[in-house]
Amino acid sequence: MTGVMKGVAHPWQCDVLGHLTTRFYVAMFDDASYHFLHHLFGWNGARDAAGKLGWVDVRHTINYIAEVRAGDLLEVSATLIKLGGKSMTVSYEMKNLGSGDIAATLEAVLVLFDLEQRCAVTIPDELRDAAEPHVTAASE
Repeated sequence: MTGVMKGVAHPWQCDVLGHLTTRFYVAMFDDASYHFLHHLFGWNGARDAAGKLGWVDVRHTINYIAEVRAGDLLEVSATLIKLGGKSMTVSYEMKNLGSGDIAATLEAVLVLFDLEQRCAVTIPDELRDAAEPHVTAASE
């Protein structure tokens, strides 16, 4: 797994039960996804404005494993576990740096999307060649 983002659980991100609320888990994983896309492809939003392509999340499976409270320091790591014709599957792991616990995991399926035609497109060879060396079996 590749470390792609570090963050902190702020008090205003916690719910009435005193732990990180779902919306902020998702936000941290979303921020991590941008960093992972940059890691794989050198991608950023400004770059693809010219190419009219973007990555669209089509499925998330989240497992909440250990409680995250205000002040906890977090690190999100990612690995590419599958590369398809138009999509890829990425596994993310959020670790609580203070306790060492895995706080949550997310498996995301992303589709390469034509932003003008508004449809999924085949991953071009240039992107496939950049991503393939990073594919790791889900069990590793």
